[in-house]
Amino acid sequence: MRPLLRVGEVLETVPGLVATQHSGSGKANQFFLRGFNLDHGTDFATHVDGMPVNMRSHGHGQDYTDLNFLIPKLVGSIEFTKGPYDAARGDFAGAGSAHINVASRPVDTRLSLGGGDFGFRRALLTGSADAAGGTFIYGVEQQDYAGAWDRIDEDVDRKNLWLKQSWGTAESGFDITFMGYDNTWNSADQIPERAVRSGLISDLGSIDTTVGGESSRYCLSSSWRGSNALGAVRASAYAIDYDMNLYSNFSYFIEPDGDQFQQLDDRTLFGGQVEQDLDFELGSVRLSNTFGAQLRTDIIDGVGLRSTREREFLADIRFDSVDQSSVSTYWQSEAQWTQSLRSTASLRYDRFDFDVTSLAAADPTTLAANSGRKNDSVVSGSLGLIYTVDDSLELYANIGQGFHSNDARGVISRLDPVSAEAIDAADPLVKTLGSEIGARLFLTERLNASLVLWQLDIDSELLFVGDAGNTEDTGVGSERHGLELTGYYQIGNSWSVDLEYAYANSRFETPIDGFDDIPDALEHVVSGGIGFQRGDGFHGYLRLRHFGDYNLDGGVDAEGSTLLNARLGYAFNDRLSITVDALNMLDSNDRDIQYFYESQLRGEPAPVEDRHFHVFEPRAIRAYLEYTF
Repeated sequence: MRPLLRVGEVLETVPGLVATQHSGSGKANQFFLRGFNLDHGTDFATHVDGMPVNMRSHGHGQDYTDLNFLIPKLVGSIEFTKGPYDAARGDFAGAGSAHINVASRPVDTRLSLGGGDFGFRRALLTGSADAAGGTFIYGVEQQDYAGAWDRIDEDVDRKNLWLKQSWGTAESGFDITFMGYDNTWNSADQIPERAVRSGLISDLGSIDTTVGGESSRYCLSSSWRGSNALGAVRASAYAIDYDMNLYSNFSYFIEPDGDQFQQLDDRTLFGGQVEQDLDFELGSVRLSNTFGAQLRTDIIDGVGLRSTREREFLADIRFDSVDQSSVSTYWQSEAQWTQSLRSTASLRYDRFDFDVTSLAAADPTTLAANSGRKNDSVVSGSLGLIYTVDDSLELYANIGQGFHSNDARGVISRLDPVSAEAIDAADPLVKTLGSEIGARLFLTERLNASLVLWQLDIDSELLFVGDAGNTEDTGVGSERHGLELTGYYQIGNSWSVDLEYAYANSRFETPIDGFDDIPDALEHVVSGGIGFQRGDGFHGYLRLRHFGDYNLDGGVDAEGSTLLNARLGYAFNDRLSITVDALNMLDSNDRDIQYFYESQLRGEPAPVEDRHFHVFEPRAIRAYLEYTF
C-alpha cells in the first residue's frame, strides 16, 4: 500500500488524479483530474460498496466528497472510469468515477499502533471471523493529530467503525455493511501570500485561528447477488445519516465583524439499485446486456450559510430545507462482432425533482421567492469500439454524454438572499460530451502500458468562490482535451515500477473577465513509484507526484509542486511487523494548492487581490507496529 498523509489520497490510484488539501484534516480533499478543478468532488462520482459519497446540494459545495470515513486497510479494490462512458455511473461522472469495494474475504486479525511527528497517533484493529454461516469482517480505528501549524492545534479526533457480514460467493450471496464515522478538528486554512511576505505570519501560520469543524456519517447498506432464467441479477440498498458543521474564513476582515462563516448540512439519504444481465446471440453476434434502475432521495433538514465570529452566531445569510430525489434507468450492451472487433453501447434516462423551502435569509423578504419546486430530466448515451490487433495490442474509441446536477438552491432561487436583487436560476442538469481514442499494450506478462487522447466539453463550468468558500455556476461552457500515458513494469519477483503522465488543455468557450483559461486547471501531472517485496521480510515503496505551473484567476500563474513520500517495512516473523513512512521526504515547502481572489487583513483600508495558498505539511515520520493474532 502507498504511504498516505490523508485518507482521500486513496483516489490517487486513479492515474492522473491529484488529491490536495486547503484546510483542516477533517475536511474533504480538493481533487483535480483531466483539466478539472473538481473542488471537493464535482464531476467525479465516488461510491463505496454501492453507496454514494458525493453529496448533492451540500452545505459547503455541490458534490462534496468526504472520504475520511474510509479505513484504507479494509479497502478490497478500487474500480475507476475516465470520461462519461459508463451508463451505470450517472450524476457527477463527467470526468470519471471510482467505486471503492470493501474487503469481503477473510482478513487477518491484526492490531496496528502508530505514532509520529506533530502529534500523530493511530490505533487500528481489523479482523474477521466465521459467523452466522458466513464471514464477519470488522475494523475499529481511532486517530489523533495536532498538525505542524504555528498557531493551530488541529486536535483531530477521528473515529471509524466498520462491520460487514457476508454470505455466499461473488456470484451468489448477500452482504450487510455498517459504517460509523465521527470527527472533530481545527483548520489551518489557506493564507494570503502578502501576509507571509511581510512577516506577519510564516507559511505555516493562520489569520483566523478559530476555524474548524465536525462531521459524522452513519451508513447501513446491503447487497444481493443471484440469478434467474434471464441471467445474473444484482440488487443493493442503503441508508445514510450525515451531518457537517464547518467554520471557515477565506477573506478575513472585509466585513466589520470579520468574514468568518458557518456552513451546515444535516441530512438523511437513502436509495438503491437493481441490475439484470441478459446475454444472447443474434446470428453470429454475441450480445451481453445489462439493464439497471437506480433511486436516490436526499432529505436535508437543514443546509445553510451563517456569518459568525470565533464560532459564535451573528446572522443567517441563508438557511433552507431541501428534498431532492432522482430516478434513473439505463441499458449497457457489448457486442462481439468478430474475434477481434467488439462494440459497446449505452443509454440512460434520469429524472430529478428539487423541492426547496427557504427558512431564513439575511433579507427575509426573499424567502418566498427562493422557495419552490422544479423537475428536470436528461437522456445520455455512449458508443464504443474495441479492436484487438493481437495478444499485445488493443485499440479503442469512445464517445459519450454525461451530466452533473446543480445545487437545488441555485436551481430554485430568484433573489439574492442578502441584497434581494434578481438573479438567474442555475440549470438543474448540466450536460457533458466526451470522446477518446486509445491503445492498451501488453508487451510482456510483466510490462503493460496505455496511451489515450481525450476531449471533454461541458455546458456550464463551476468555479470556486473565495469569499463564500464554495462553487458557483458560471453559465459558460468549457472545452478540454489532453492525453494520458501510463506504464507498469514488474521486475523479477520483487520489484515493480509505475509511471503515469497526464496533460490537459482547458479553456472557456467564452472568456470571463477577458480570460479564457480555466482557473486551477492542472496542465501537467506526473506521478510514479518504485516498490519492492523481498523474501527476507523487507518491503518498501517510493512515490513521487508532481504537477506543473497552472493558471489562477485574472491571468495570474501558480507555481507547481513536487511531493515525495516513502515507506519501508520489515516483518520480524509471521506475527510482528513494523512500517515506517516518510511523508514529504524532501521537506518541500511547495504549495499544495493556490487561489487568487480578494481578501482584507486587519489594518488594510480595502480588499486586496492576492494569491492564497496552503503549503505542504513539513516532513513527517510515522511508524506503525502491527501484531497479527
